[in-house]
Parts: sequence; C-alpha cells; structure tokens
Amino acid sequence: MPAHVLAEAHGDERGALLAFLEAQRGGLRRAVLGLTDEQTKQRPSASELSLGGLLKHAAQVERNWLAIAQQRDLGERPSESEWLLGFQLQDGETAAGMLELWEEAAAETEKFIRSVPSLDDTFPLPPAPWFPKDARQSMRWLVLHLIEEFARHAGHADIVRESLDGKTAFALADEERKGAQE
Repeated sequence: MPAHVLAEAHGDERGALLAFLEAQRGGLRRAVLGLTDEQTKQRPSASELSLGGLLKHAAQVERNWLAIAQQRDLGERPSESEWLLGFQLQDGETAAGMLELWEEAAAETEKFIRSVPSLDDTFPLPPAPWFPKDARQSMRWLVLHLIEEFARHAGHADIVRESLDGKTAFALADEERKGAQE
C-alpha cells in the first residue's frame, strides 16, 4: 500500500471513512504526477482507459453520488455513448482541470458527510435497472462505495501509469512525499 492511512481518533468512524476515501483519491491523483496533458490522454494498454479519463470519471462519479445523497436533481441520465465520453478528456479538458473539479467535489463530500446527523441516515437510490425498486442506502454506504470505486480505478491508474513510463505507485508516493518536503 503506497500510502498508510493514520488511525482515527477513537470512535471517529466518519474521520476513518473519510481518511480511507482520501487515500484512494490520492492513488488516482498520484498517477498523473509529472505527466504532460498529452501523456494523460494516452491509452498505452489494451484498455480504453487513460489517466485523464480516469480523473474525469472519478470527479463525475463523486459529484453524482453526492447529488443523489443530497436528493438533488441529476437531470437526464446520459446515453451509453455519453457515459463512455465520461472516461475521455475532450477538447479543452485537461487533467489539471479534472483534478480541480474533483477537489471541489471531494470538499463538498467531506463537508456533507461531516454535517449529516448520522451515518445511518439514508437516501433513496434513483430508479435504474441495476438498483432494487425503492432502495435506500446509508451515508456510510455512500462513503464505502466511493472508497470501492476509487480503489478500483486507482488500480487501473497504476497499470496505465506503469505502461506509460514504468513508474509504480510506490515510486510515485515517494515522489509526492519528496515534493511535499521541499
């Protein structure tokens, strides 16, 4: 594990969940350290995934789940082709821009999770073929789901980055630590 998550204050479940969520976000963010915009758009493996596309997807996913939990209108669901574009940087989009968008979403998520009266509070899932009818999920589930989502994509990002220039998650974590010390 390239980043150790520090122990939470005794009994601070929210803090623990948010710390693990941030650790998984960090795995994705580190994958683009030192890369050019052009490199973040490359797809060096058999996959269609690029690092910039993964950042874009992560930012959109976090924003969407936050809107669902806050019971805000998501608008019209994207078509399959529109959904696939969520994994690709379009003209004018950059990895830096996606990182900024995601940072805003992350701050909103943390503020929201810290403000809910209980992690046991629930919200309705929107109608979708993959959700049970009238399903509800807890705020705890929301954070755990985001951890799961970002951990999966951090793994994808590790493979893409290593395919680009051979740098591993451990090497990138070292670079990040050295940069923070300077």
